[in-house]
Amino acid sequence: MKTGLNVSQMLIREHLIDGELNTGEEIALKIDQTLTQDATGTMVMLEFEAMEIPRVKTELSAQYVDHNLIQSDFKNPDDHLFLRSACKKFGVHYSRPGNGVSHPVHMERFGKPGKSLLGSDSHTCAAGSMCMLAIGAGGLEVALAMAGEPFYVRMPKIFGVKLINKLNDWVSAKDIILEMLRRYDVKGGVGKIIEYYGPGLKNLTAMDRHVIANMGAELGATSTIFPSDDNLRRFLKSQKREHDFVEITADENCEYDEHDVIDLSKLEPLIAKPSSPGNVVRVAEVEGREIYQAMIGSSANPGLRDFAIPALVVDGKQVHDRVSLDLNPTSRQILENLSAGGYLTKLIHAGGRIHQAGCNGCIGMGQAPATGKISLRTVPRNFPGRSGTKEDQVYLCSPETAIASALTGKITDPRNLKIKYPEFVENDEILINEDMLLMPSKDSESIELEKGPNIMPLPEFEPLNQNYELPVLLKLKDNISTDEIMPAGSKVLPFRSNIPEISKFVFDQIEENFYERAIENKDTGFIIIAGENYGQGSSREHAAIAPRYLGLKIVIAKSFARIHRQNLINFGVLPLQFDNFSDYDNIGNGDVIKVEKIIDQLNESDIITIINHSNDQKIQTNHRLSKREKRSIIEGSLINVIKKKN
Repeated sequence: MKTGLNVSQMLIREHLIDGELNTGEEIALKIDQTLTQDATGTMVMLEFEAMEIPRVKTELSAQYVDHNLIQSDFKNPDDHLFLRSACKKFGVHYSRPGNGVSHPVHMERFGKPGKSLLGSDSHTCAAGSMCMLAIGAGGLEVALAMAGEPFYVRMPKIFGVKLINKLNDWVSAKDIILEMLRRYDVKGGVGKIIEYYGPGLKNLTAMDRHVIANMGAELGATSTIFPSDDNLRRFLKSQKREHDFVEITADENCEYDEHDVIDLSKLEPLIAKPSSPGNVVRVAEVEGREIYQAMIGSSANPGLRDFAIPALVVDGKQVHDRVSLDLNPTSRQILENLSAGGYLTKLIHAGGRIHQAGCNGCIGMGQAPATGKISLRTVPRNFPGRSGTKEDQVYLCSPETAIASALTGKITDPRNLKIKYPEFVENDEILINEDMLLMPSKDSESIELEKGPNIMPLPEFEPLNQNYELPVLLKLKDNISTDEIMPAGSKVLPFRSNIPEISKFVFDQIEENFYERAIENKDTGFIIIAGENYGQGSSREHAAIAPRYLGLKIVIAKSFARIHRQNLINFGVLPLQFDNFSDYDNIGNGDVIKVEKIIDQLNESDIITIINHSNDQKIQTNHRLSKREKRSIIEGSLINVIKKKN
């Protein structure tokens, strides 16, 4: 019998422009929708402007202002006005500041099963919850998709995860994705799409699935995909968009490249300890540790139930007097429904601090915890210093665990509260708010872009040389995140449209004087050495552009996170991998690396031989670049390639 298709294969085949569905081979995909947010979208709009294309060519493109909401000076509001003008000019939907986090708002208003979505945010994969082929990418790739160009990616393996049985009380969707991280850590999804199926799905709402799909990014997965079934139909109907529903389910005789089973009835409350989403243990193992903060919200727990359940738990009670209970509504629509249902009053009365609808503390925009004190958060990431406090102690958990701990003042397994688990069923009729979404202007020619003084043009990057002798300026361990390469937060992100200024913060979390040392080597260039999974986390291309601006020519690592590797290529930084991991130990800080006839080597094979000039040792590395990627490296950036093409 002929083998059928799983849902991932169906979606990929539907959007395939070039290539074959052979694992590891480069394929080209047609992109229906794009998503940008302000921390990355400002650069996307500048890149799109540079292409001199009058309007986007996608079915729908949407720009959200959700990250940089703190207005401590002119920079953020200036960029908001720039984005508003760019959306009007280029034909993009604009979600105003305070309207909510991009991913849940896109799901509420624009997401459609069967469509492809490319976003300049690593958590774009959250839309896989509604059976979209949703992938996070670097900003330049999103700008190209807006221009009608295909998106290139290596064909991933399809990892099927069967869910059986039903979650017990006090265990929720966050515990499912934490279980996946407990099993597979932050590298377990690299090069894979994770597809969930099985009878356990019938009790998971569309927003429950969003929780799981969102944090597929923390597994390093290319995307996460759920089928389009009655639960998704119910969600779209509640959003008055049932006409967008189409049923998409896997063929009965389909197969997966890898497979696992999760028995939902056997899960218990889980928590990720500092400072990695993969550092997962049972809540019971860390119970009793004193906390300072409990934060509920973010794209990782965006649903109405993620606030309503905590509201019902604290009804008539007060959180511990040492605890800051920070509540980040994920969309203005959810905020209105929380208010209409009386849940907001319960949270406020219990001591909750209500913040505007947006990313807020998840991206280090306020809500920083006290020095060395524990913060429990329903956010997707707990990388070192991401909270805004350098010596932070951030734990990732479910809303149930967060609110139980807020009441007691210490990490608490919510099952130990000795109260009945609240019953919550979302109404079929909810308040819909579209008033803060601006439609694209039909008259775009007359619109001028509003550029404040902080918006600078993109730097120009020189082509690759044949020969290099470069010092190793920094040697890094495994799992270095883009937050550690290019920090976020209220101090740094306002410079997202000003590369010379934002470059002053490169590797600031790791070495405070790195910028000064890099500037000394800017003209000649330098190399970075790294361990496994280099560049995990956020898709922000500033983590590639800013080091490149400072003189970074080559990164040699044991392995790379997918999006960051592509961002390096897009801006002309050569990503090399050690053929033999033991060679990592034979290169130290300050060593000088010699690479001869590098362009010839690139064109001849996948192997690049480097010489450690400090000890005359030859080391073999590989690049595994496609022909298209090689051209970006040789020309100095993908932008240079586009300029030559045009």
